[in-house]
Amino acid sequence: MRRGLVVGNWKMHGSKASVAELVTGLKRLTSHADADLAVCPPYVFIPSVVDGLAATDITVGAQNVSDQAEGAFTGEVSAGMLAEFGCRYVIVGHSERRTLFADSDKLVAAKFVAAQQVGLTPILCVGESLAQREAGETLTLVEEQLLAVIDSAGIQALSKAVVAYEPIWAIGTGKTASPEQAQQVHAHIRQVVAKASSTVAAGLQILYGGSVKADNAAELFANQDIDGALVGGASLQIEDFAAIYNAAG
Repeated sequence: MRRGLVVGNWKMHGSKASVAELVTGLKRLTSHADADLAVCPPYVFIPSVVDGLAATDITVGAQNVSDQAEGAFTGEVSAGMLAEFGCRYVIVGHSERRTLFADSDKLVAAKFVAAQQVGLTPILCVGESLAQREAGETLTLVEEQLLAVIDSAGIQALSKAVVAYEPIWAIGTGKTASPEQAQQVHAHIRQVVAKASSTVAAGLQILYGGSVKADNAAELFANQDIDGALVGGASLQIEDFAAIYNAAG
């Protein structure tokens, strides 16, 4: 049986004071036997969050990573650096990286491989724009984004990874894909993986990301192929984040 997983993406939010407050709130949460919890703070806060959560079951990830191991790449952070500072997860291919910073499918696949080479678990994000959904291109696009990684890393790489379906039109907009819409895409993702390996597909955690809130989490998680959530804004509010985690557990 797949474990549930809820991951908080703090994006470019936070200060020393607000992060300390979030960590204090997270330490009060009760862990669930069948669901895990992780948070992805901005790079500069990773060490303090790792230290602050050391006595808990909550793990820490990063929001992005370089595809290069080291070298003259000003402003980049390598997977090895993240691993050294205690990260377990790293998000790759988030729609904001794809749309705002031109991360291509090829680059996302390279970042995925770089993360796994040092033992990090990539959270591979896939998803469509509103125009692509209205054009009926959702399943094709998501499959292309997924296959770009499978072709580069191999199907077994997904046994040590997480996939997150995040419809771009639902991120930060307050709009959420209906449980039926989300389940359709999650099921398709699992079917694409199953064509190469039914074993990998059965164990793959697939998260939903896109305006996940306390009041819609349980309905989303009730679907058989939705294993948890990649949470944006609500992860900055402990009460809301706790309710989403409780729904997964």
